[in-house]
Amino acid sequence: MPSPRLATRAVILHQNRLLLVNAWPAPDSNLWCAPGGGVERGASLPDNLAREVFEETGLRIKVGLPCLVNEFHDPAGSFHQVEVFFRATIMSGVLSDDWKDPEGIVNKRRFFSCHEAEQLKLKPDSLLRIAWGEGIHYDPLEPILR
Repeated sequence: MPSPRLATRAVILHQNRLLLVNAWPAPDSNLWCAPGGGVERGASLPDNLAREVFEETGLRIKVGLPCLVNEFHDPAGSFHQVEVFFRATIMSGVLSDDWKDPEGIVNKRRFFSCHEAEQLKLKPDSLLRIAWGEGIHYDPLEPILR
């Protein structure tokens, strides 16, 4: 069985709105998540996160402190991912529908108020509590959703 995949995600609140991206490349996917992605060997977690957020959104960020460690897996398969979420702030850039994710996964990116985000299918389940809360948290292993 392969080792768990390590990823980083950014919790970006801008003007009290949370930045979310689509979690799957399918045009009809309605699952949203925080921007970020897989860690590349030889780069720090914050450097990986800054790269991933830029690739997915075109935004340059300053990575702050960790706020969540989340795990999810595919109960029917071998996939298992561990994600470290960091608080982050935007340093430059603006969201644009014309921005293209080089990996072709993210095709929607948007800021949501807490009320708007409550209406979304969102992973991890604790993201809104984390985004508008304080401290560092751990989410136990949860099954993957598509």
